Amino acid sequence: MTDGHPDTHVLVVDDDDAIRDLLCDFLQDNQLITHQAANHAQMWQALERQLPDVIILDINMPQRSGIELCRELRESPKYRLLPIIMLTARTSSLDTIMGLETGADDYVAKPFEPLELLSRIRSVIRRARMHAENPGKAHHEESADSGILRFIEFNEWKLDIHNRTLIDQSNTSIPLSNAEFKFLRFMLLHANRTLSRDQLMEEMHGREAGPFDRSIDLQISRLRQKLEVDTKSPSMIKTLRNEGYLLTADVRYLK
Repeated sequence: MTDGHPDTHVLVVDDDDAIRDLLCDFLQDNQLITHQAANHAQMWQALERQLPDVIILDINMPQRSGIELCRELRESPKYRLLPIIMLTARTSSLDTIMGLETGADDYVAKPFEPLELLSRIRSVIRRARMHAENPGKAHHEESADSGILRFIEFNEWKLDIHNRTLIDQSNTSIPLSNAEFKFLRFMLLHANRTLSRDQLMEEMHGREAGPFDRSIDLQISRLRQKLEVDTKSPSMIKTLRNEGYLLTADVRYLK
C-alpha cells in the first residue's frame, strides 16, 4: 500500500530484462502492482491496458530513448500528467538535465539503491495525488496556470504564464523547457528571498538535495544562459555561498 491507496500501479520501461525483473520483484514485495515494457511499442500497449500511477523510464534504450518517450508522454493530452521517474547513468549529467527538461518529475542514477527508488516513487505519487484531489490547494504558484496570472514582469523580462515562454525587451518570445519554466516561476514567486538547494529540490522533485546532486545547479546554469548578460558574473540569479540562490528583481504580477 502507498499513502493509503491499496492499488498503486507502476509501469517499468527498461530494455534490460534482468534489471526490469529485479525491480518489479522488489516493488511487488512492497505491495505495488507492476507492469513491464521492454521498448517503446510495449510501453504504449501497456498504457492502453492500464493507466499507471507512475512510470519508471530508462533513458538509454535502443530505437527510442527515454528522453524521446518522456517528451511524447508530456505532449500527449491523455498521459501528460503521469508522474515519470527517469533512470540515468550515474556519470551522465547531460542525461539528467535532458530528462528533467523534457518533463520528468525525478531521476535516479544507476546503480541505485532500491529503497531510494521506492522513496522517490512514493514521493511523486503522493504529490500527483495531492494535485488531483486538491486542485485548488497545493502551492500558490499553481494559480499562475489557472488564468489568474497572465504574465510575471521582472526587470527587462516578462514570463508568459499561458504560453510558458520568456519575452525579452524587444518582445521576442524565447521557449522554455517544462523544467525551466517551473523553476523560473518558483524563483519569481519567491524573488528577493534566499532559496536553499534543498528548497529548490523539494519544489522540483519532492526531496532534499544529496551531496552529489547537481540538477539544481544545472537548471540555474541554463536559466543564466537565457537571462544574464555575463553568466560568469550574474546580476540577477546570484549564488550565495553555503546558503543557496537569490533571484533579485523588481517583480510585477499581471492578470
